[in-house]
Amino acid sequence: MPARRRGLGEAFDVSTSATSGVAGRYASALFELADNAKSLDQVAQDLTAFRKMANESPELSRLLASPVIGRDAQSKALLAVLDAAGIKGLTRSFVGTVAANGRARDLVAMASAFLAELASRRGESTATVTSAVPLSPQQLEQLGGALRSVLGGAKVSIDARVEPEILGGLVVKVGSRLFDSSIRSKLQRLQLAMKGVA
Repeated sequence: MPARRRGLGEAFDVSTSATSGVAGRYASALFELADNAKSLDQVAQDLTAFRKMANESPELSRLLASPVIGRDAQSKALLAVLDAAGIKGLTRSFVGTVAANGRARDLVAMASAFLAELASRRGESTATVTSAVPLSPQQLEQLGGALRSVLGGAKVSIDARVEPEILGGLVVKVGSRLFDSSIRSKLQRLQLAMKGVA
């Protein structure tokens, strides 16, 4: 039986008393609407761009996380950011609705949940790649090729994140597999080894 088509307000009216699972529920509602509208690729592209902006812009991260900015002001500011980035349509409506519901702080998690669901349905693996500085498109492409060879040729979508705290190197997670070549981890291992010698 085909899924009943829902409007924006109804689809995004996801009420819950707990924080856990909120991102997944909103992402599922967006996925259903995007699927019905045959715009999964466009929404995925928009959310990838939004997530990248949030990861690379401290100002946008603060806007998303701020408990003191009112919902209206937060929503207007986010929509202005999307307009400047050329993100419109369903993704813009979704972000506006999420902000109006007071859930802007969960937007990056919602984007990740949507992209993970899309990758899963397409038989792709998702690799979460954390670096101290943003990776260039060429570096991401090379990393994707390396991951495909490690995973036996499986399709891989990369969730690139920036965390200056790792100091350098990469932390790559695919499912339960973790490869940590960050400078922070190397320093921690060196510190533990030195404690053992002392």
